[in-house]
Amino acid sequence: MNTGELKKLKVTGYKDDKFTKKVGDGEFNTLLNPEKYTLKYKVEYTEAQGQGTSATQPKFVRSLPEDFETDFLFDRTGVIQGQDNSSGDGIIDDIQNFKKIVFDYSGDEHKPNYIMIGWGTLLFKGTLLEMSIEFKLFSPDGTPLRAVVKTKFKGSIEDDLRVAKENNNSPDLTHIRTVKEGDTLPLMTFNIYGDSKYYLQVAAVNNLSNFRKLKVGQDIKFPPIEKVS
Repeated sequence: MNTGELKKLKVTGYKDDKFTKKVGDGEFNTLLNPEKYTLKYKVEYTEAQGQGTSATQPKFVRSLPEDFETDFLFDRTGVIQGQDNSSGDGIIDDIQNFKKIVFDYSGDEHKPNYIMIGWGTLLFKGTLLEMSIEFKLFSPDGTPLRAVVKTKFKGSIEDDLRVAKENNNSPDLTHIRTVKEGDTLPLMTFNIYGDSKYYLQVAAVNNLSNFRKLKVGQDIKFPPIEKVS
């Protein structure tokens, strides 16, 4: 049931590709929810052919991880309640805190942090691919007061899930997962299948009358999705 409560898009930083080790102070909530976001999917083919032969049908190579694109607004002009320039530093600290989550280098993994983005039915996991900052308004002394940060992220799938998805000869890909604190059915479904949209089918298989209230320690069965009616 939709209560009408305003939910903000949230970006969470993790040190590991299992998304279990949060970065310290690694959560960012958008000032305003985005007007739009884009998910891009790409399939790779090979078109190689022998010399002197006629054209051949392109052969499938692999499906590439999806790309996610959206913009983030930063504003200290005072037009948004609670977002004035009382510190005198404009949006500099706000952007630095955002960069610590999505851009800064993780010493444990020797690469930028892993990112989880959640909002409504959106649940995306990946790493930053590209970020640009467009400064738009300034105070008289040149301090930036408003900026739009344009971001592109590359999706990622945990290695065990990737192997399971690529093993087309596996007779049984059923998984049993135990609910932990903070787990939701869409999130657990995403971790198994790489897409959260199957959570209603999983709820039906497990006879869950209220999938929003999972119990810690409860076992959830995730069957091969093609077998779920």
